[in-house]
Amino acid sequence: MKKPSEDMDHIAVTGIGIISSIGNNVLEFKRSLKNGKCGIGVLDSNIDHMKQIKSLGALIQNYSYIDEADRYAENNKEIVLRMKSCLRRTTESMRYASGAVLESWSIAGLGSQNAPERTGIVVAGSNLSCGLQYSLHDRFTKAPEYLSPSYALQFMDTDFVGTLSEIFNIQGEGFTVGGASASGNVAIIKACQLIKLGVADVCLVVGCCCELSPMEIQSFINLGGMGGHGYIERPLEACRPFDVQHEGFIYGQASGCIVLESKEHAVKRNAKILSYICGGAIALDANRLSDSSEEGVARVMAAAIRQAGLDASDISYINAHGTSTPLGDITEVKAIKRVFGSSVEKVWINSTKSLTGHCLFSAGIIEAIAVIIQMNEGFLHPNLNLCKSIDHECRFCKERAVDVEIETALSNSIGFGGINTSIVISKKS
Repeated sequence: MKKPSEDMDHIAVTGIGIISSIGNNVLEFKRSLKNGKCGIGVLDSNIDHMKQIKSLGALIQNYSYIDEADRYAENNKEIVLRMKSCLRRTTESMRYASGAVLESWSIAGLGSQNAPERTGIVVAGSNLSCGLQYSLHDRFTKAPEYLSPSYALQFMDTDFVGTLSEIFNIQGEGFTVGGASASGNVAIIKACQLIKLGVADVCLVVGCCCELSPMEIQSFINLGGMGGHGYIERPLEACRPFDVQHEGFIYGQASGCIVLESKEHAVKRNAKILSYICGGAIALDANRLSDSSEEGVARVMAAAIRQAGLDASDISYINAHGTSTPLGDITEVKAIKRVFGSSVEKVWINSTKSLTGHCLFSAGIIEAIAVIIQMNEGFLHPNLNLCKSIDHECRFCKERAVDVEIETALSNSIGFGGINTSIVISKKS
């Protein structure tokens, strides 16, 4: 094994937090991963402005930001007061993001030990408020003068940066990054770069829940990317990554946060290090459309492994992009086989989307959290609905969790417009 490059082995993960369809905190999410719990159901029974479209999705349920704030109030009194004040009149997506950050902040043990001006924030995603815009349209057309002034802030993605920075007193660099479905991985990579450049000691990487409107849902259906049409009566079977009966991706809601910091800073404050981001790469296909490229996916995986100072043989697990789309799944499998060659049968593969649906802009962060949990707990979650595999050489997880120790993993995220990303996560620096 090659020695990891010195510029990458200091990016420590010290905190994780999550709000999702299969768990509103890390403990619930971990149990759901191990038990193979799926959060997919029928959309039109849950969201008022979705009733006109019959589709499936994995929606966040029974979440209260007040309860979440009270859970952590004892050690974060000022943060909780600001949180309750800022979130009184805001979107559900903002409340989910704040809850995920609060949990990761608490797990990381952040506080007076991290200087506000040396703490940064990177928010993954763009066009995060489509559902809000759509829900206000009818009221606006009837009485535009009654549109809330707060909408002038809320329609901008930077509202997440501003609100979260106010709640958690973050005074370093902050920005949003867009990479379509690869946004989560792009955000992780950019946060690592901030730390490597010495701009920040600590960086919060936040994946926000994308609240879609019927227009986006219908456009995905018309594009042929969204599946579930043949599984309306059997929603738990709808998302089937790498199965021959896959129809397309299923929309998922989730917000997650990962706390990254330099190893030196984490050790200095005696923080528990959950894992390390050892490498990460972004590569474009020079293609504006939705179809992915075998060459591009292979190139970005190889680049991430190389940047981590490793060989393909050092990777024992891949959390695949695995959207359950026929073209996407086949392309990713071909790329994996190109990179790993004859050793591909030794590499475990699963897709968290079979449980959570496709969480769009936050997917990379949600799936990185899943990797970190599995590494620390010694198991790999099931790849649901894999009844007849599209490939018989790859080592896919099946219907039940597998007890296995994983030291180094890849997590892939691929976005529309030819945006390929891959990150390397390891238990050791």
